[in-house]
Amino acid sequence: MSVLNHNRLKNRQGKSGTIMWLSGWSMADTVFDRLCALLPDFHHVSVNYSTANSPESMLLLTETAARNLLSSDESDCRTSANRGPLLIGGWSLGGLLALRLAAKGLADGLVLFAATAQFTRSKEENDRGWTNAYVRQMMKGLSKDRHAVETSFRQLLFTETERESDLEKNLPTIGSWTTPALIAGLQILQSEECLSQLPLIECPVLIVHGTEDKICPYGAALEMLTLLPQAELMTISRCGHVPFMGREDQISEELRKWWHEQQETYNPQSI
Repeated sequence: MSVLNHNRLKNRQGKSGTIMWLSGWSMADTVFDRLCALLPDFHHVSVNYSTANSPESMLLLTETAARNLLSSDESDCRTSANRGPLLIGGWSLGGLLALRLAAKGLADGLVLFAATAQFTRSKEENDRGWTNAYVRQMMKGLSKDRHAVETSFRQLLFTETERESDLEKNLPTIGSWTTPALIAGLQILQSEECLSQLPLIECPVLIVHGTEDKICPYGAALEMLTLLPQAELMTISRCGHVPFMGREDQISEELRKWWHEQQETYNPQSI
């Protein structure tokens, strides 16, 4: 861990820290509500990019939010130092955005749900992502029938067993993002590449990934585990693209345990 991150962990006391939540493509941030409720020992902030009108706008929203939370300006309650270390929790697209922020030194820790360091891949790398052609097809479809595109996407989120358990009913309703935001999110998935930056990300990272993920395949998690200096992988067997849903009790306990271990390692007197 860099001196900067070490000092941030050491100096920020009080609660366990702040978790800044970044949701997946087309999903409202309410998808994290149950996790937040089970983690009352953290402050919780989410970044709403559901109305972003361009990739640049979406990237700026997340970066500005992280910089504000890391600021020591106590005149703003959102950025007060007593908010503790900054964890960024990202799901899918949100995980890619979280990696980008960590590469800029804007995180004290990451929790990545069904994430990837590079979404679009060659056909030979289909064990780690989707081809660019598939993403282009989704973008084209949005202009014709966005509801159909979102519906088709949601059908890929869960395994057959998970669907039989009716997990899908826990998802936010379709239509919470504007069409420009949906396009912007896909453009980021097309172009953003954090693979080359992974060895430079010094903060601790908890990767939570399902073995049957059809959107960000499990191979993407193994790739991140190999390249990130301080990563741990929590594998969820027989699980699709929403590894926290229906497992919030287990995930919240594992997240808390993992984060306390990180704090104890770098700041033993704060525990």
